[in-house]
Amino acid sequence: MVVNTVRFALVVVGVFGWSMMLPSATQVGLSDKVLVFPYETDFSFVSLIPQKEMGLRAFTLCMRVATELPEDRQIILFAYRTADYDELNVWRESDGRVSFYMSGDGIFFHLPPITTFRTSLCLTWDSRTGLSAFWVDGKRSTYQVYKPGHSIRPKGSILLGQDADKHLGGLEAGQSFVGEMADLNMWDFVLSRSMIQAWHYGHRVPKGNVFDWGTMEYELNGNVMVVDDD
Repeated sequence: MVVNTVRFALVVVGVFGWSMMLPSATQVGLSDKVLVFPYETDFSFVSLIPQKEMGLRAFTLCMRVATELPEDRQIILFAYRTADYDELNVWRESDGRVSFYMSGDGIFFHLPPITTFRTSLCLTWDSRTGLSAFWVDGKRSTYQVYKPGHSIRPKGSILLGQDADKHLGGLEAGQSFVGEMADLNMWDFVLSRSMIQAWHYGHRVPKGNVFDWGTMEYELNGNVMVVDDD
């Protein structure tokens, strides 16, 4: 773990120069906490360390998110990249739609807007059928079929707050997330409707086996703040 942290720091210095803040030491657990991204920057983000390899053929990704950014501003919500591919990126597009991309062209959904009031947002995908959907406050969008038979590759880097256009580099302020993010969890299978709705209402559900907010390992970079989730 120490070796990986040092290697990450050296990469960041090499890309951005000595003036950038180096990442904090790896921390564990965000129960009853919220991540605050207060400013538009090209250097503030959170690096996540998964509990298991990100080689996935199905997943459920959930988070609670709020932003004051205007609807015509593109926002990265989740970014997972290997050396050559954006393996799983979730965006709010500049036209207000919400999308996700896996190694190529993305798929787009018309959803209720993400606003200053916290939205419970989940995304499900299953390689076997390609069935994909977003869930907003426990309600499912229309299914779309996206990349049946595809596999997400392991051994990449996961960021919140920024999209790395290159492996741990190429960050852009105009795509950065500004706002609050909490309760991010990920499973390597598709949760049932009842489980997603239970998560939305704050009821007990199986802990995420890829990311669990309460036990997650993470590194803060730049101006990101961890505050009590009042």
